[in-house]
Amino acid sequence: MASVSPLTVRRAAVLVGLQGAAGVVAAVVFVIRGLAGADRHIVDGFGNAAWFGLLGGSVLAAGWALWTGRRWGRGLAVFAQMLILPATWYAGVGSHRWGYAVPVAAVSVAVLVLLFSPQTLKWLAGQGDSDSDASADNSGPDTR
Repeated sequence: MASVSPLTVRRAAVLVGLQGAAGVVAAVVFVIRGLAGADRHIVDGFGNAAWFGLLGGSVLAAGWALWTGRRWGRGLAVFAQMLILPATWYAGVGSHRWGYAVPVAAVSVAVLVLLFSPQTLKWLAGQGDSDSDASADNSGPDTR
């Protein structure tokens, strides 16, 4: 059941939602480039579009879930950050694209800080949440 999420989760939701939207936009750009006949010898635009569409859509869903108080969104958001951070390392060290790598990595680190903050962990555990399904105090049958 969804519950009201704390400010830390809402802030993370905005950042994660923006990451997901960027992925979906990238997918659309790759499709348009592919349909326009962009060189496919270097990069397969349709394959990239599928990858970015799947990942971007999932991350966008995670942002929506966090914004609406669904705890499952945190797992997807944390997983996405674990994929983004090594990519930023590669972009910075391997490709010397520090102008892209540093801001993207900073956003990922900010999301992780927000998603592992004490307020978020308390919300995740359902403490202070009267609608929590996993409460030891509720030993009786579910009467909903």
